[in-house]
Amino acid sequence: MSSGDYEKEMYSYVMNINQLESENRILKDTVTQLNTELDGLKTTPLMVCEVKDVFDKEAIIKVPNGNAFLVKYNGEAERLVPGDHVFVEQRNLNIVKKHSGNTQFDVEKFVIIEKPDLTWQDIGGLKDQIREIKEVIELPLKKPKLFKKIGIQPPKGVLLHGEPGTGKTLLAKAVAASTNSTFIEIVGSELVQKFIGEGAKLVKDLFQMARDKAPSIVFIDELDAIASQRIEVGTSGEREVQRTFMQLLAEIDGFENLDEVKIIGCTNRKDILDTAVIRPGRLDRLIEVPLPDKQGIKEIFKVHCKDMNSEKISVEKLSSLMEGMSGAQIKSVCTEAGYFAIREKRGTVKEEDFMKAVAKVSIIEEELDSKMFG
Repeated sequence: MSSGDYEKEMYSYVMNINQLESENRILKDTVTQLNTELDGLKTTPLMVCEVKDVFDKEAIIKVPNGNAFLVKYNGEAERLVPGDHVFVEQRNLNIVKKHSGNTQFDVEKFVIIEKPDLTWQDIGGLKDQIREIKEVIELPLKKPKLFKKIGIQPPKGVLLHGEPGTGKTLLAKAVAASTNSTFIEIVGSELVQKFIGEGAKLVKDLFQMARDKAPSIVFIDELDAIASQRIEVGTSGEREVQRTFMQLLAEIDGFENLDEVKIIGCTNRKDILDTAVIRPGRLDRLIEVPLPDKQGIKEIFKVHCKDMNSEKISVEKLSSLMEGMSGAQIKSVCTEAGYFAIREKRGTVKEEDFMKAVAKVSIIEEELDSKMFG
């Protein structure tokens, strides 16, 4: 090889090196840019979706608005099963990672779960109602063998109905405490959701959670919000309420009478309830919780003022003044009487304070009634 050919070969080699180095820099920049874009896709805000079905390299996910999509995912990187929740990027719905948090029950956002410490002695003036709820709820949970021996099926639940503030929630909490049950409370209106099928899913999750936390008592306040009488034609919102109601009936039917889950419905408007929810085999034991009579007022008053530092007072006289009041109003009277003493910087509550409190609570109720009913 001549020196000229050698120089040409060297020049060609140098040029190739320079070209390769240039291409290498471009590739590095491209990789860096792609990594930046990939990191951007993985950063918040990410959307939480539910896994509905899983295949080899694909999964069906349900987005919050109820739509479902088939997406690809790396099955080897992270094992998914139906019911899992995953983080997905919002543009292409690519699964970024599995959500490790406890998202089994969406209904947990809407319920109050507690272990009440209320006793039967904390409830005044409801002897008959206490006896009935003990028979229907407490006895089957504590002594199921007794019902099997006799050969009868206790009711699956009860419906507490009556005016506001009469002690319906107190009864439910007291029976939960007496049976050491988990008390799961939800307001009926919370089960009415915006998207189709969401309300029914909440009902399903609610009862599954009750089974998992058994023995438990499901307390549905304002039951009339989802269980009012059905109409033939209505708006899409009313049809969604009916779907939720049908799911509620299905869940109640799915329980055995001696299961460790009991259902307590509560309403101020029994007259508008659909008869399907109170037919035999569902919430067929109806317990009315009325306004207290004179003796009941005395008992409720004693319960709420037993820890108050008060002078000698005439319970008979004050009870007469509180005639027609609910238990909640009587409790409010005791609270207001205490405030009168605090304002005057006294350490004891006088009978006069209670009398002024009765007048104040009565005026407040009259003003509320006038605003509501004109």
